[in-house]
Amino acid sequence: MGATVAVINKSGEDAAEYAVRMLKTLAYRKAEAFGLASPSAVKIEKTVEGLAASNFNSPSIIGHAFSRITPADKPQPTKLENAALVFDGRIYPTRLENSDAEIFAEKIQNNPVEEARKFMRKANGDFIFIIAQKDRLVAGRDPIGVRPLYLGENRRVMALASERKALWAIGIENAYSFPPGSLLIADKKGFKFLRVKTLRHTKFSGVIMHFAAEKVTALLQRSVEERVFGLEEVAVAFSGGLDSSLIAFLAKEAGVDVHLVHVSLKDQPETEHAMKVAEELKLPIRVYTYTIDDVKGTLPKVLWLIEEPDPVKVSIGVPMCWVAEKTWEMGIKVLLAGQGADELFGGYKRYAVAYTAHGEERSEEILFNDVLMVHETNLERDYKICSFHNVELRLPYLNYKLANFAANLPLKLKIRLPDDGMRKLVLRAAAKKLCLPKAILERPKRAIQYAAGVDKALKRLSKNETLSVRDYLKKNFQSVLEKKMVQDG
Repeated sequence: MGATVAVINKSGEDAAEYAVRMLKTLAYRKAEAFGLASPSAVKIEKTVEGLAASNFNSPSIIGHAFSRITPADKPQPTKLENAALVFDGRIYPTRLENSDAEIFAEKIQNNPVEEARKFMRKANGDFIFIIAQKDRLVAGRDPIGVRPLYLGENRRVMALASERKALWAIGIENAYSFPPGSLLIADKKGFKFLRVKTLRHTKFSGVIMHFAAEKVTALLQRSVEERVFGLEEVAVAFSGGLDSSLIAFLAKEAGVDVHLVHVSLKDQPETEHAMKVAEELKLPIRVYTYTIDDVKGTLPKVLWLIEEPDPVKVSIGVPMCWVAEKTWEMGIKVLLAGQGADELFGGYKRYAVAYTAHGEERSEEILFNDVLMVHETNLERDYKICSFHNVELRLPYLNYKLANFAANLPLKLKIRLPDDGMRKLVLRAAAKKLCLPKAILERPKRAIQYAAGVDKALKRLSKNETLSVRDYLKKNFQSVLEKKMVQDG
C-alpha cells in the first residue's frame, strides 16, 4: 500500500524533478520507502531526499511511497522489460507467497498494454496501476474505484497521482478523478481512455426475495473471506447497524480475530446500541468518545487528507479519521467497513422519497448512478484517510460480482412503501438467514454523520463564527492550504 505518482514532461526533457516534488508533498504519510523509475531504471531510498538528485534522462517517470501491510508487500516501482510499473492494490484470492505487484508484473511482462487490459477484464480486486514506457504512461483503475487516482495537465506536464495535492504541487490546479474500470494511455497527444470493465445496468426482473437474499449472502460471505484471508486480525468500523454487523459477523466466521471500533461524540444513543450488538455478536468492542473540541482539532487534518471542504464529506471524514487513528494505535493493519451498502441496497432515505415521487424505474436509475459515482462521493475520502494512518481499507460490499448483482436488483427488494425506515430489505433478509440478532435486523438506518454527532458539532462550530457550515469549512480549508504551502516552501 502507498501513494503513487506519475508524470510526463511535454518538452521531452527529464521529468524526475516533477516526480520528486510530487512525492515530497506525499511524504507526510507513514512511508517506509520512496521509489522513482523510468522505463530503463529504478531507484528506491528510505527518504524522498535520497531521490532529489536523481536524473533518469526520461520524459516519463513514475514514483511510489511504500507502506507495508502484508509480509509479501515490497517497495516499488518494479522494473519490467523496457518499462517500469507501480501496482497499488489487492488481487483476490490472495497468494501469500508473492506480492500483488509481482503477480501483476508477471502477467503483463510481454505486452503491457494488451495484457493489462486482459487483466482488468478478469481480475477480482481493488487496485490502481501505472506503467512508464518510453514517452508515455499506461494506467488503470479497478471497476468500482476503491483506490483513489487523479489526473490532470498544464502546459508543461501531464500527471497522475493517488492524491490531488501531488498534482497541485507541480502547478496542475484542476485534478480529475480517474474513471473506474478504464485503461488510460497518456502521451504528448493527450489522454486517451479505453473503457474495459464497469458495472452493467441490466435489471434482473422476476427475481424473488428468497433467491436474492441467498445470492447476496453467498457473494458477501465470499467477499469477506477473500479480504481477510492470510490475516490474523482485522478491525471493523462498527456502528452497530446492519452493514457493519454483517461484515463483523462474517469476518468472525472466516476465522480471524475481529476488533470492533466505535467512535462518536459523548452521550450519543448509538453508542449504547453498538455495545449491545457487540455483546450479542460475542465480539470485543472498543468505544471512543469525543467532544466538540476534538472535532475542531481534527478538522484541519481531515480537510488536508480529503482535499475538499464538502460538508457531507467532512462530517463523515471526521469519525472515519478517528476510527483509522485508533486502528493504527491498536497495531492492526486492515480495516473493514460497510461503504457501498447504502447505494447498492437503497439505504438512504432520499431513495424512498424518490421512489414515492418518481416511481420504480426512475428511482432505480438514481441508485445505479449513485453506485457508479461512489468512488467520488465516499471511497476516495475514506481510503485517503486510512492510508495516511497506514491502515488498509477493505470494502466487502464493493466486490465486483456482489456490486453488479445488487445494483441490478428490483427496487421492491430494497425499499418498501410507505417507508418505515427499514430499507435495504434484501440485505436484512440475508442477515436473517445468518441468524443475526433482532437488534440488528429491526434497527432503522441512520447516517454516520448524524449517529456520531459530528453534523451537529459542525453546525455549532460554524454558528460560533456566524458562518454557514459550508463557509466555515471553506475558510478552514483555505487556511490549511496556506499553511501547507508555507511549510513546503
